[in-house]
Amino acid sequence: MFRVKHHSDMIYIKLRKEEETEANGVFKRCPSLIMRAHLERTSGLHHPSLHLPIMDLESGVFQNHVKKESWKTVLTLAYQSLGVVYGDLSTSPLYVYKSTFAEDIQHSETNEEIYGVLSFVFWTLTLVPLLKYVFIVLKADDNGEGGTFALYSLLCRHARINSLPNCQVADEELYEYKKDAANTCLTPTTTFGLRLKSTLEKHRVLQRFLLLLALIGTCMVIGDGVLTPALSVFSAVSGLELSMAKEHHKYVEVPVACTILICLFALQHYGTHRVGFLFAPVVLMWLLCISAIGIYNIIHWNPHVYQALSPYYMYKFLRKTQRGGWMSLGGILLCITGSEAMFADLGHFSQLSIQIAFTSLVYPSLILAYMGQAAYLSQHHVIDNDYHIGFYVSVPGKLRWPVLVIAILAAVVGSQAIITGTFSIIKQCSALGCFPRVKIVHTSSKIHGQIYIPEINWTLMLLCLAVTIGFRDTKRLGNASGLAVITVMLVTTCLMSLVIVLCWHKTVFLAICFVCFFGTIEALYFSASLIKFLEGAWVPIALSFIFLIVMCVWHYGTLKAYEFDVQNKVSINWLLSLGPSLGIVRVRGIGLIHTELVSGIPAIFSHFVTNLPAFHQVLVFLCIKSVPVPHVRAKERFLIGHVGPREYRLYRCIVR
Repeated sequence: MFRVKHHSDMIYIKLRKEEETEANGVFKRCPSLIMRAHLERTSGLHHPSLHLPIMDLESGVFQNHVKKESWKTVLTLAYQSLGVVYGDLSTSPLYVYKSTFAEDIQHSETNEEIYGVLSFVFWTLTLVPLLKYVFIVLKADDNGEGGTFALYSLLCRHARINSLPNCQVADEELYEYKKDAANTCLTPTTTFGLRLKSTLEKHRVLQRFLLLLALIGTCMVIGDGVLTPALSVFSAVSGLELSMAKEHHKYVEVPVACTILICLFALQHYGTHRVGFLFAPVVLMWLLCISAIGIYNIIHWNPHVYQALSPYYMYKFLRKTQRGGWMSLGGILLCITGSEAMFADLGHFSQLSIQIAFTSLVYPSLILAYMGQAAYLSQHHVIDNDYHIGFYVSVPGKLRWPVLVIAILAAVVGSQAIITGTFSIIKQCSALGCFPRVKIVHTSSKIHGQIYIPEINWTLMLLCLAVTIGFRDTKRLGNASGLAVITVMLVTTCLMSLVIVLCWHKTVFLAICFVCFFGTIEALYFSASLIKFLEGAWVPIALSFIFLIVMCVWHYGTLKAYEFDVQNKVSINWLLSLGPSLGIVRVRGIGLIHTELVSGIPAIFSHFVTNLPAFHQVLVFLCIKSVPVPHVRAKERFLIGHVGPREYRLYRCIVR
């Protein structure tokens, strides 16, 4: 329903939230009602049949209301997040040890290698997903939205470095801006923060570099969305090696993996909430399964394996293996694939639900699984099968087939996290004019961030199948996926340092500590991944480069098109010289003229006036624009005002 109220010359139209699923949808369904509501009050047009009931709106209609829900809702979202967010991270035990011991290091009788790898895995999982993402980065959400571009959007709002050309001063009166001002002053309180803000606002080069950095992170997330499903599914299916001859296995592995991937992408249109409920039991079962197997292996094979959690074993590992140990870090890195998905998928859930699921279930299960594998391998140095270092050899013989089935299902789920994150991040890019417009389907009436993008879904599927068929091997897939993962993390670390100073108003010392601590860890892994450029790591770079070109060209074209519209807009004096009838016959009805301009008359209008014999009695210049906040409240969404004198019956409607 609608309520129209005067506010100087502009009018805010309030839309009831329950009646909208997307901004464009409302406008398509009832443009005449919206305009009539305004015209009834401003231009004297009378429509006796028009009846507009007045209803009050809930306050804060587009806040991340999930966070304010009951514990029942939070726990339900935490359960759903298992199936969407943590599938990728949970299935990493399938391939971490196998990738690490692929060729750079050997498993010896002294166990220094396996203990060193376990120590690296433990501290990497503790410092990156747990400390960095769960306790720090998740707090940098953009009003509920997460991901690389959410950080960029947050910085845009605090430092006036917006990449959108048609921004207005009025946009800063939006509730989301005021909410930021109420929670944390938009102006930095430290001297360095003020200088940094001023420098960013003055220098276009720095603004473009920041945008480029955000785009690189985004492109790597898309690259990860191609590689992670292939790696997860392929690793799970590789367990068939233990059950059939090697010559038969190579003919079965690729077709089975491709079939599973096609089914996974075909399920996406059902939406995050349905997929989450469908997949969550699988991940829960998988986590309980690897925990139980881990505990069994620790007790049965090596109860003292916990000693390897000491950082001293990392030093011993690097001292013995040297260059080979450094290169093997590219395999260890795979234990944190999916960490970025926690942040990217934030819009689909809530901060608290993701934190609860990780700290109470995912993290302990993964540590037990890696310790269990290390305990088994510490007592088995010579294994007849070629599959000598891997997940399935540590599974008791009688349980291998049931575990294989659960692993394949979990690997399918594991791919869900990054696919969902890719949808969110593409939507954010599109809103900021950095990606071609795509069809965005909102799959939930309750959680605004749960979306599905058909074009991206099928593009990811085709690329994923091409990578699977092309590589046919977890080693090269692991090298490729590792580089994509660590690049995104480095970008997040860089942007977070700016958020700490500009948005959280902390000291520069804290930002430097954050960058130095996490940046050093990630740079070490990045160097180990980059060295394997020719062994698969070139794939994410090539994919990211293609997507980066598309994004940069689209953004450049968007800016140039807007500049052209601004330079060629029609003067108001020309309009006034035509008179109220505009020199043509005005017929009953309302005409909408779409334009990107937020002020002035578009050049196309002069073409209409000179070439059309008649035009509608009421003309509306309609501008649908994005603003650098994730949500615009319903009562602030429409701005309507006169263009020229009232008797001309020309109006402008800006939909934000």
